[in-house]
Amino acid sequence: MAHKAGANRQLMFGFALTRRTTAGFVVRILSSGIMGIVALSACASLRAAAPAPLVRSAAGKPDPDAMLIAIYKDLASNNLRAAQGKADALVEAYPNFSLGQLIRGDLLLMHGRPIAGLGSGSNGNAERLADLREEAMVRLKSLRERPDPDLIPRAFLKLRDDQRIALVVDARRSRLYVYQHLHGQLKLLTDYYITQGKLGINKIKEGDQKTPIGVYYITSHLARSRLPDFYGAGALPINYPNEWDRVNGRSGSGIWLHGTPSGSYSRPPLASDGCVVLTNPDLEKLFASVEVGRTPVVIAEQVEFVNRKTWAGEREAADSLLEAWRHDLESLNPTRFVNNYSVNFKSGLGEDLSAWIAKHQQAVAGVKAIAIKLQDVTMFAYPGRNDLIVSTFTQEGSFDKRHFQTRTRQYWQKEGKAWKIVYEGNL
Repeated sequence: MAHKAGANRQLMFGFALTRRTTAGFVVRILSSGIMGIVALSACASLRAAAPAPLVRSAAGKPDPDAMLIAIYKDLASNNLRAAQGKADALVEAYPNFSLGQLIRGDLLLMHGRPIAGLGSGSNGNAERLADLREEAMVRLKSLRERPDPDLIPRAFLKLRDDQRIALVVDARRSRLYVYQHLHGQLKLLTDYYITQGKLGINKIKEGDQKTPIGVYYITSHLARSRLPDFYGAGALPINYPNEWDRVNGRSGSGIWLHGTPSGSYSRPPLASDGCVVLTNPDLEKLFASVEVGRTPVVIAEQVEFVNRKTWAGEREAADSLLEAWRHDLESLNPTRFVNNYSVNFKSGLGEDLSAWIAKHQQAVAGVKAIAIKLQDVTMFAYPGRNDLIVSTFTQEGSFDKRHFQTRTRQYWQKEGKAWKIVYEGNL
Protein backbone atom coordinates (compact mmCIF):
# COMPACT_ATOMS: atom_id res chain seq x y z
CA MET A 1 0.00 0.00 0.00
CA ALA A 2 1.60 3.28 -1.05
CA HIS A 3 0.82 6.52 0.80
CA LYS A 4 1.97 10.10 0.39
CA ALA A 5 4.11 11.61 3.11
CA GLY A 6 1.93 12.71 5.99
CA ALA A 7 -0.93 10.42 4.91
CA ASN A 8 -2.35 7.64 7.10
CA ARG A 9 0.45 6.06 9.07
CA GLN A 10 0.60 2.28 8.90
CA LEU A 11 0.22 -0.41 11.52
CA MET A 12 2.50 -3.33 10.70
CA PHE A 13 3.75 -6.04 13.01
CA GLY A 14 7.14 -6.26 14.59
CA PHE A 15 6.81 -2.71 16.00
CA ALA A 16 8.93 0.05 14.61
CA LEU A 17 8.03 2.51 17.36
CA THR A 18 9.42 6.01 17.00
CA ARG A 19 8.88 9.20 18.98
CA ARG A 20 8.69 12.35 16.87
CA THR A 21 8.47 15.78 18.42
CA THR A 22 5.86 17.13 15.99
CA ALA A 23 4.14 14.10 14.56
CA GLY A 24 3.78 12.12 17.81
CA PHE A 25 4.25 8.40 17.70
CA VAL A 26 4.31 6.29 14.56
CA VAL A 27 3.39 2.63 15.01
CA ARG A 28 4.32 0.08 12.42
CA ILE A 29 3.87 -3.64 12.52
CA LEU A 30 6.56 -4.86 10.21
CA SER A 31 5.64 -7.34 7.50
CA SER A 32 6.94 -10.82 8.27
CA GLY A 33 5.88 -12.51 5.07
CA ILE A 34 2.81 -13.85 6.87
CA MET A 35 0.98 -10.67 7.69
CA GLY A 36 1.12 -7.75 5.34
CA ILE A 37 0.70 -4.09 5.98
CA VAL A 38 -2.40 -3.07 7.88
CA ALA A 39 -3.20 0.63 7.61
CA LEU A 40 -4.12 2.54 10.73
CA SER A 41 -7.52 3.12 9.18
CA ALA A 42 -8.04 -0.62 9.73
CA CYS A 43 -8.25 0.13 13.45
CA ALA A 44 -11.93 0.84 12.90
CA SER A 45 -12.55 -2.73 11.79
CA LEU A 46 -10.28 -3.94 14.58
CA ARG A 47 -12.48 -2.13 17.08
CA ALA A 48 -15.55 -3.85 15.71
CA ALA A 49 -14.00 -7.31 15.63
CA ALA A 50 -12.16 -7.33 18.94
CA PRO A 51 -13.75 -7.86 22.35
CA ALA A 52 -14.29 -4.94 24.68
CA PRO A 53 -10.92 -3.59 25.88
CA LEU A 54 -11.35 -4.55 29.51
CA VAL A 55 -13.23 -7.83 29.40
CA ARG A 56 -12.88 -9.49 32.78
CA SER A 57 -12.05 -13.12 33.40
CA ALA A 58 -13.81 -15.27 35.96
CA ALA A 59 -11.10 -14.31 38.47
CA GLY A 60 -11.72 -10.60 37.86
CA LYS A 61 -8.52 -10.05 35.87
CA PRO A 62 -8.55 -8.15 32.58
CA ASP A 63 -8.47 -10.20 29.40
CA PRO A 64 -4.84 -10.11 28.15
CA ASP A 65 -5.68 -10.23 24.44
CA ALA A 66 -8.17 -7.39 24.81
CA MET A 67 -5.54 -5.37 26.68
CA LEU A 68 -2.98 -5.96 23.94
CA ILE A 69 -5.46 -4.67 21.39
CA ALA A 70 -6.13 -1.64 23.59
CA ILE A 71 -2.38 -0.95 23.79
CA TYR A 72 -2.06 -1.14 19.99
CA LYS A 73 -4.98 1.27 19.59
CA ASP A 74 -3.47 3.78 21.99
CA LEU A 75 -0.17 3.65 20.09
CA ALA A 76 -2.03 4.09 16.81
CA SER A 77 -3.61 7.21 18.34
CA ASN A 78 -0.20 8.55 19.40
CA ASN A 79 -1.13 8.12 23.07
CA LEU A 80 1.98 6.66 24.67
CA ARG A 81 0.87 7.55 28.20
CA ALA A 82 -2.37 5.56 27.90
CA ALA A 83 -0.56 2.64 26.26
CA GLN A 84 2.00 2.64 29.06
CA GLY A 85 -0.73 2.57 31.69
CA LYS A 86 -2.41 -0.43 30.07
CA ALA A 87 0.90 -2.26 29.70
CA ASP A 88 1.62 -1.66 33.39
CA ALA A 89 -1.79 -3.07 34.27
CA LEU A 90 -1.23 -6.05 31.98
CA VAL A 91 2.02 -7.16 33.60
CA GLU A 92 0.66 -6.48 37.07
CA ALA A 93 -2.24 -8.85 36.34
CA TYR A 94 -0.04 -11.40 34.52
CA PRO A 95 3.58 -10.99 35.72
CA ASN A 96 4.74 -14.14 33.87
CA PHE A 97 3.28 -13.01 30.52
CA SER A 98 6.58 -12.60 28.63
CA LEU A 99 5.04 -10.84 25.63
CA GLY A 100 3.38 -8.30 27.91
CA GLN A 101 6.68 -7.68 29.71
CA LEU A 102 8.48 -7.22 26.39
CA ILE A 103 5.94 -4.69 25.11
CA ARG A 104 6.02 -2.81 28.40
CA GLY A 105 9.81 -2.65 28.23
CA ASP A 106 9.65 -1.22 24.72
CA LEU A 107 7.15 1.42 25.81
CA LEU A 108 9.40 2.48 28.68
CA LEU A 109 12.35 2.83 26.30
CA MET A 110 10.24 4.89 23.88
CA HIS A 111 10.17 7.73 26.40
CA GLY A 112 13.86 8.30 25.75
CA ARG A 113 14.78 6.97 22.32
CA PRO A 114 13.44 5.35 19.12
CA ILE A 115 12.71 1.64 19.08
CA ALA A 116 13.49 -0.11 15.79
CA GLY A 117 11.42 -3.23 16.36
CA LEU A 118 9.55 -5.27 18.94
CA GLY A 119 12.11 -6.25 21.56
CA SER A 120 14.97 -4.50 19.79
CA GLY A 121 15.88 -2.85 23.06
CA SER A 122 16.19 -6.21 24.74
CA ASN A 123 19.36 -8.23 25.14
CA GLY A 124 17.37 -11.45 25.29
CA ASN A 125 17.89 -14.66 23.33
CA ALA A 126 17.26 -14.10 19.61
CA GLU A 127 15.22 -17.28 19.22
CA ARG A 128 13.06 -16.36 22.20
CA LEU A 129 12.49 -12.87 20.79
CA ALA A 130 11.46 -14.39 17.46
CA ASP A 131 8.96 -16.60 19.30
CA LEU A 132 7.47 -13.61 21.12
CA ARG A 133 7.17 -11.62 17.88
CA GLU A 134 5.36 -14.55 16.30
CA GLU A 135 3.03 -14.83 19.29
CA ALA A 136 2.27 -11.11 19.13
CA MET A 137 1.53 -11.36 15.42
CA VAL A 138 -0.86 -14.29 15.63
CA ARG A 139 -2.67 -12.83 18.65
CA LEU A 140 -3.34 -9.58 16.82
CA LYS A 141 -4.18 -11.27 13.54
CA SER A 142 -6.66 -13.69 15.12
CA LEU A 143 -8.44 -10.93 16.99
CA ARG A 144 -8.73 -8.84 13.83
CA GLU A 145 -10.21 -11.90 12.10
CA ARG A 146 -12.56 -12.94 14.90
CA PRO A 147 -15.47 -14.96 13.41
CA ASP A 148 -18.69 -13.24 12.52
CA PRO A 149 -21.12 -14.33 15.29
CA ASP A 150 -23.79 -14.90 12.64
CA LEU A 151 -21.67 -17.57 10.95
CA ILE A 152 -21.27 -21.20 12.06
CA PRO A 153 -18.30 -23.58 11.73
CA ARG A 154 -19.19 -25.81 8.80
CA ALA A 155 -18.00 -28.90 10.67
CA PHE A 156 -20.83 -28.79 13.23
CA LEU A 157 -23.65 -30.30 11.18
CA LYS A 158 -25.63 -31.73 14.10
CA LEU A 159 -25.07 -32.10 17.84
CA ARG A 160 -26.91 -34.06 20.52
CA ASP A 161 -29.24 -32.11 22.79
CA ASP A 162 -26.98 -32.83 25.77
CA GLN A 163 -23.85 -31.54 24.04
CA ARG A 164 -23.91 -28.04 25.48
CA ILE A 165 -20.39 -27.01 24.45
CA ALA A 166 -18.43 -27.65 21.24
CA LEU A 167 -14.80 -26.69 20.62
CA VAL A 168 -13.07 -25.96 17.34
CA VAL A 169 -9.35 -25.30 16.90
CA ASP A 170 -8.18 -23.14 14.02
CA ALA A 171 -4.50 -24.01 13.59
CA ARG A 172 -3.78 -21.24 11.11
CA ARG A 173 -5.02 -18.62 13.57
CA SER A 174 -3.64 -20.40 16.67
CA ARG A 175 -7.09 -20.05 18.20
CA LEU A 176 -9.65 -22.23 19.96
CA TYR A 177 -13.30 -21.18 19.63
CA VAL A 178 -15.90 -22.18 22.20
CA TYR A 179 -19.51 -22.58 21.02
CA GLN A 180 -22.63 -23.00 23.08
CA HIS A 181 -25.22 -25.43 21.74
CA LEU A 182 -28.82 -24.86 22.76
CA HIS A 183 -32.01 -26.10 21.05
CA GLY A 184 -30.11 -26.97 17.87
CA GLN A 185 -28.49 -23.55 17.55
CA LEU A 186 -24.83 -22.57 17.99
CA LYS A 187 -23.53 -19.38 19.56
CA LEU A 188 -19.90 -18.24 19.83
CA LEU A 189 -19.11 -17.76 23.52
CA THR A 190 -15.40 -16.96 23.55
CA ASP A 191 -12.04 -17.84 22.03
CA TYR A 192 -8.53 -18.49 23.30
CA TYR A 193 -4.97 -18.29 22.00
CA ILE A 194 -3.40 -21.75 21.66
CA THR A 195 -0.07 -23.37 20.92
CA GLN A 196 0.14 -26.31 18.51
CA GLY A 197 2.81 -28.78 17.42
CA LYS A 198 6.34 -27.59 16.65
CA LEU A 199 6.01 -28.87 13.08
CA GLY A 200 2.42 -27.78 12.57
CA ILE A 201 -0.58 -29.98 11.87
CA ASN A 202 -1.72 -33.22 10.23
CA LYS A 203 -0.19 -35.73 12.61
CA ILE A 204 0.81 -39.02 10.97
CA LYS A 205 2.92 -40.93 13.46
CA GLU A 206 4.25 -41.02 17.00
CA GLY A 207 6.87 -38.37 17.67
CA ASP A 208 6.35 -36.26 14.54
CA GLN A 209 5.61 -33.18 16.70
CA LYS A 210 2.44 -32.40 14.77
CA THR A 211 -1.11 -31.75 15.94
CA PRO A 212 -3.78 -34.00 14.39
CA ILE A 213 -6.62 -32.83 12.16
CA GLY A 214 -10.01 -34.39 12.77
CA VAL A 215 -13.09 -34.78 14.94
CA TYR A 216 -12.37 -35.88 18.48
CA TYR A 217 -13.93 -36.05 21.93
CA ILE A 218 -12.62 -35.20 25.38
CA THR A 219 -12.06 -38.53 27.11
CA SER A 220 -11.01 -37.52 30.64
CA HIS A 221 -10.12 -34.67 32.96
CA LEU A 222 -6.67 -34.82 34.56
CA ALA A 223 -6.27 -32.49 37.53
CA ARG A 224 -3.14 -30.46 38.18
CA SER A 225 -2.33 -32.61 41.23
CA ARG A 226 -1.99 -35.72 39.05
CA LEU A 227 0.50 -34.22 36.59
CA PRO A 228 3.99 -32.71 36.45
CA ASP A 229 4.17 -28.90 36.50
CA PHE A 230 4.87 -28.95 32.73
CA TYR A 231 1.12 -29.44 32.12
CA GLY A 232 0.12 -26.49 34.26
CA ALA A 233 -3.49 -26.36 35.44
CA GLY A 234 -4.23 -29.88 34.14
CA ALA A 235 -5.18 -31.65 30.95
CA LEU A 236 -8.11 -32.74 28.80
CA PRO A 237 -7.05 -35.79 26.73
CA ILE A 238 -8.80 -36.44 23.40
CA ASN A 239 -9.38 -39.71 21.55
CA TYR A 240 -6.57 -39.46 19.00
CA PRO A 241 -6.18 -41.64 17.02
CA ASN A 242 -9.88 -41.87 16.17
CA GLU A 243 -11.40 -44.50 13.87
CA TRP A 244 -10.55 -42.58 10.71
CA ASP A 245 -6.96 -42.07 11.87
CA ARG A 246 -6.54 -45.80 12.49
CA VAL A 247 -8.08 -46.78 9.15
CA ASN A 248 -5.56 -44.49 7.48
CA GLY A 249 -2.59 -45.85 9.41
CA ARG A 250 -2.00 -42.85 11.67
CA SER A 251 -0.32 -43.61 14.97
CA GLY A 252 0.65 -41.90 18.19
CA SER A 253 -1.08 -41.15 21.44
CA GLY A 254 -1.26 -38.70 24.32
CA ILE A 255 -2.77 -35.73 22.46
CA TRP A 256 -4.16 -33.43 25.14
CA LEU A 257 -5.47 -29.95 25.67
CA HIS A 258 -3.30 -28.80 28.57
CA GLY A 259 -1.84 -25.79 30.36
CA THR A 260 1.60 -24.24 30.75
CA PRO A 261 4.26 -24.57 33.46
CA SER A 262 3.72 -22.32 36.46
CA GLY A 263 6.68 -20.14 35.51
CA SER A 264 5.24 -19.10 32.14
CA TYR A 265 1.97 -17.59 31.00
CA SER A 266 1.92 -18.80 27.39
CA ARG A 267 4.04 -20.59 24.80
CA PRO A 268 4.88 -19.67 21.18
CA PRO A 269 2.36 -20.63 18.47
CA LEU A 270 4.46 -23.62 17.34
CA ALA A 271 5.98 -25.16 20.43
CA SER A 272 4.26 -28.37 21.59
CA ASP A 273 4.94 -32.00 20.73
CA GLY A 274 1.47 -32.21 19.15
CA CYS A 275 -0.83 -31.17 21.99
CA VAL A 276 -3.05 -28.09 22.03
CA VAL A 277 -1.72 -25.82 24.78
CA LEU A 278 -3.69 -23.03 26.46
CA THR A 279 -2.80 -20.58 29.19
CA ASN A 280 -3.68 -21.89 32.63
CA PRO A 281 -6.47 -19.33 33.21
CA ASP A 282 -8.07 -20.23 29.87
CA LEU A 283 -7.79 -23.96 30.55
CA GLU A 284 -9.42 -23.51 33.95
CA LYS A 285 -12.36 -21.81 32.23
CA LEU A 286 -12.68 -24.79 29.88
CA PHE A 287 -12.67 -27.19 32.82
CA ALA A 288 -15.84 -25.52 34.08
CA SER A 289 -17.77 -26.04 30.84
CA VAL A 290 -16.63 -29.18 29.00
CA GLU A 291 -17.98 -32.66 29.69
CA VAL A 292 -16.00 -35.88 29.42
CA GLY A 293 -17.31 -38.14 26.65
CA ARG A 294 -19.67 -35.47 25.29
CA THR A 295 -17.71 -32.39 24.31
CA PRO A 296 -16.46 -32.59 20.70
CA VAL A 297 -13.14 -31.06 19.69
CA VAL A 298 -12.76 -30.31 15.97
CA ILE A 299 -9.18 -29.51 14.92
CA ALA A 300 -8.81 -27.90 11.50
CA GLU A 301 -6.03 -26.28 9.53
CA GLN A 302 -8.41 -23.38 8.96
CA VAL A 303 -11.98 -23.34 10.20
CA GLU A 304 -14.56 -22.80 7.48
CA PHE A 305 -17.49 -20.63 8.55
CA VAL A 306 -20.82 -20.67 6.70
CA ASN A 307 -24.07 -18.75 6.99
CA ARG A 308 -27.06 -20.34 8.66
CA LYS A 309 -28.86 -21.02 5.37
CA THR A 310 -25.90 -22.98 3.98
CA TRP A 311 -25.46 -24.78 7.31
CA ALA A 312 -29.14 -25.79 7.42
CA GLY A 313 -28.97 -27.11 3.85
CA GLU A 314 -25.88 -29.23 4.50
CA ARG A 315 -27.37 -30.51 7.74
CA GLU A 316 -30.56 -31.56 5.94
CA ALA A 317 -28.56 -33.33 3.23
CA ALA A 318 -26.54 -35.23 5.85
CA ASP A 319 -29.72 -36.19 7.72
CA SER A 320 -31.19 -37.58 4.52
CA LEU A 321 -28.20 -39.91 4.04
CA LEU A 322 -28.69 -41.45 7.46
CA GLU A 323 -32.46 -41.70 7.09
CA ALA A 324 -32.11 -43.46 3.72
CA TRP A 325 -29.68 -45.93 5.30
CA ARG A 326 -32.18 -46.63 8.10
CA HIS A 327 -34.98 -47.30 5.59
CA ASP A 328 -32.74 -49.64 3.60
CA LEU A 329 -31.80 -51.50 6.79
CA GLU A 330 -35.46 -51.93 7.69
CA SER A 331 -36.30 -53.12 4.18
CA LEU A 332 -34.30 -56.36 4.68
CA ASN A 333 -33.47 -56.04 1.00
CA PRO A 334 -29.76 -56.98 0.78
CA THR A 335 -29.22 -55.15 -2.52
CA ARG A 336 -30.64 -51.89 -1.21
CA PHE A 337 -28.71 -52.19 2.04
CA VAL A 338 -25.34 -53.05 0.47
CA ASN A 339 -25.67 -50.15 -1.95
CA ASN A 340 -24.97 -47.77 0.97
CA TYR A 341 -21.44 -49.15 1.41
CA SER A 342 -18.17 -48.51 -0.38
CA VAL A 343 -16.15 -51.33 -1.93
CA ASN A 344 -13.31 -49.93 0.22
CA PHE A 345 -15.33 -50.40 3.43
CA LYS A 346 -13.70 -51.43 6.71
CA SER A 347 -15.55 -52.33 9.89
CA GLY A 348 -14.53 -51.53 13.43
CA LEU A 349 -13.20 -55.10 13.65
CA GLY A 350 -11.16 -54.74 10.47
CA GLU A 351 -13.54 -56.71 8.22
CA ASP A 352 -13.80 -55.87 4.54
CA LEU A 353 -17.15 -55.35 2.84
CA SER A 354 -17.81 -58.95 1.84
CA ALA A 355 -17.03 -60.35 5.30
CA TRP A 356 -19.04 -57.68 7.05
CA ILE A 357 -22.10 -58.04 4.81
CA ALA A 358 -22.00 -61.82 5.18
CA LYS A 359 -22.07 -61.43 8.96
CA HIS A 360 -24.94 -58.97 8.74
CA GLN A 361 -26.98 -61.23 6.48
CA GLN A 362 -26.45 -64.11 8.86
CA ALA A 363 -27.71 -61.96 11.75
CA VAL A 364 -30.98 -61.09 9.97
CA ALA A 365 -31.57 -64.47 8.31
CA GLY A 366 -35.17 -65.53 8.84
CA VAL A 367 -36.22 -62.14 10.25
CA LYS A 368 -39.63 -61.12 8.87
CA ALA A 369 -39.59 -57.49 9.93
CA ILE A 370 -37.29 -55.10 11.76
CA ALA A 371 -37.94 -51.65 13.19
CA ILE A 372 -35.07 -49.21 13.75
CA LYS A 373 -35.06 -45.86 15.53
CA LEU A 374 -32.04 -43.54 15.52
CA GLN A 375 -31.48 -41.31 18.55
CA ASP A 376 -28.84 -38.92 19.92
CA VAL A 377 -27.44 -38.27 16.45
CA THR A 378 -24.28 -36.21 15.90
CA MET A 379 -22.90 -35.36 12.47
CA PHE A 380 -19.71 -33.54 11.50
CA ALA A 381 -18.31 -32.47 8.16
CA TYR A 382 -14.70 -33.60 8.48
CA PRO A 383 -12.36 -30.57 8.71
CA GLY A 384 -10.58 -29.63 5.53
CA ARG A 385 -12.64 -31.97 3.36
CA ASN A 386 -15.81 -31.67 1.31
CA ASP A 387 -16.16 -35.42 0.83
CA LEU A 388 -16.27 -36.88 4.35
CA ILE A 389 -18.96 -36.91 7.06
CA VAL A 390 -18.78 -38.68 10.42
CA SER A 391 -22.07 -39.61 12.09
CA THR A 392 -22.64 -41.17 15.50
CA PHE A 393 -26.00 -42.40 16.76
CA THR A 394 -27.81 -44.85 18.98
CA GLN A 395 -29.71 -47.59 17.17
CA GLU A 396 -32.76 -48.89 18.98
CA GLY A 397 -34.46 -51.79 17.24
CA SER A 398 -36.63 -54.81 17.57
CA PHE A 399 -37.26 -57.99 15.61
CA ASP A 400 -38.88 -61.32 16.48
CA LYS A 401 -39.81 -59.96 19.95
CA ARG A 402 -36.17 -59.20 20.64
CA HIS A 403 -34.81 -55.73 21.36
CA PHE A 404 -31.35 -54.29 20.90
CA GLN A 405 -29.54 -50.99 21.40
CA THR A 406 -26.09 -50.06 20.10
CA ARG A 407 -24.07 -46.87 19.73
CA THR A 408 -22.71 -46.74 16.18
CA ARG A 409 -20.28 -44.53 14.29
CA GLN A 410 -20.12 -44.26 10.51
CA TYR A 411 -17.82 -42.40 8.14
CA TRP A 412 -19.46 -41.44 4.86
CA GLN A 413 -17.28 -40.55 1.88
CA LYS A 414 -18.39 -39.08 -1.42
CA GLU A 415 -17.44 -41.32 -4.33
CA GLY A 416 -18.31 -39.61 -7.58
CA LYS A 417 -21.82 -38.25 -7.03
CA ALA A 418 -22.83 -40.82 -4.41
CA TRP A 419 -22.13 -40.97 -0.67
CA LYS A 420 -20.92 -44.33 0.62
CA ILE A 421 -20.10 -45.70 4.07
CA VAL A 422 -16.37 -46.40 4.27
CA TYR A 423 -16.27 -47.26 7.98
CA GLU A 424 -18.81 -48.52 10.53
CA GLY A 425 -18.27 -49.73 14.06
CA ASN A 426 -19.97 -49.92 17.42
CA LEU A 427 -18.72 -47.86 20.33
